[in-house]
This record gives sequence, C-alpha cells and structure tokens, in this order.
Amino acid sequence: MIQTPVPESDPAIRVVAVIGAGKAGRSFAMACASAGFYVVLEDVMPSNLRAAEMEYSDLSLRGGYGELELASTVEGAVREADIAIDFVPDELESKLEIFSMADRMAPPKTILCTPSVALSITDLASCVYRPDRCLAIRGDLSAGGSVEILFPPSIRPSVLTSVEAFFTRLGVSPVSTADPESAALTKNIA
Repeated sequence: MIQTPVPESDPAIRVVAVIGAGKAGRSFAMACASAGFYVVLEDVMPSNLRAAEMEYSDLSLRGGYGELELASTVEGAVREADIAIDFVPDELESKLEIFSMADRMAPPKTILCTPSVALSITDLASCVYRPDRCLAIRGDLSAGGSVEILFPPSIRPSVLTSVEAFFTRLGVSPVSTADPESAALTKNIA
C-alpha cells in the first residue's frame, strides 16, 4: 500500500466527524460540541439529522460552546476532520465500508476511530492506507466514564497521545491497550 506522509507530531484534535446520527452518534456528537469541538455529524437519514439539529438547539440554549454542522455524506463529514468516529453497526461489512470511504475521502491527517467490541482494529487497519492512524474504542463514552483505546502494532505514538487528550477533554478516562487480536495473530504465525 502507498502511505501518504503525515507530520510526526500530530496537532490537537479540533474537528470531529461523527458518522451515524442514531442515538449513540448524536449523543457523542453533542458531548463533543459541549466540550468545544467543531463537530460534523453525518447520516443518510434526514430524520436523524433533524433530531440532532433539535438536540443541538437545546444544547446551545444551555451554553454549549462548540459548533455542529450536519452532513448527508461521509465525504462532507470528513473533508476537514482531525478524527472520524463511526457509529455504524459493529459488523465487519459496515465497519469496512465506512473505514474505506473515510480513508479515501479524508485528508491524510485524519485519525480513523471505531467503537467495536467484536472486531480487531489490527484487521481493520490493514485494509486502509493509514494503518498508523486507526484505533478502536470500547467502554463508556459518557462524561465520567472510561474508555479502552485499542491500537494496532502500526500505531503512530503521536496519534495515540492526541486521542488520549481528546477523550480526556470529553471527561472520559482513556486507557490505551495494544489490540489483543494482534498478539494472537503474531502467536499463531510463529
């Protein structure tokens, strides 16, 4: 695969693309906006985007500090994203489709992140051009919760540092762990 060069020192995350405006995606997008991030929320269902717009209006009245932009395409959501997080079903086909689209359409700086309890981030990262910028998360994404950040062997250390700082700013305690599937793969090969 051809790797696109990215600066070794990743700047702080400012623009967050959230793919999927169902309940979990909307909730996460609102948490990001409340924490002061610029959020682009994407969904193919206009009704989900309308619901998000109404929730954001309520948030704005309560003093939310970030901004929310709505997008009807993945391309529109990731075009300036520092991080893209999907909230699609935790099944291989859905995750691969989103990772592939975001990988093709996002700038080289964009970190690809996915909530998953079933899939290996090592496997998903091996299917994109930026395996050093791919992470999976597991856990409680609400403020006061904790999240496990799973990373493949190819992770760029500055990416991991940026994502840890991002979750800390959201009020979520991050714990970084090497993808257990990558250790299993290495053991089976040996």
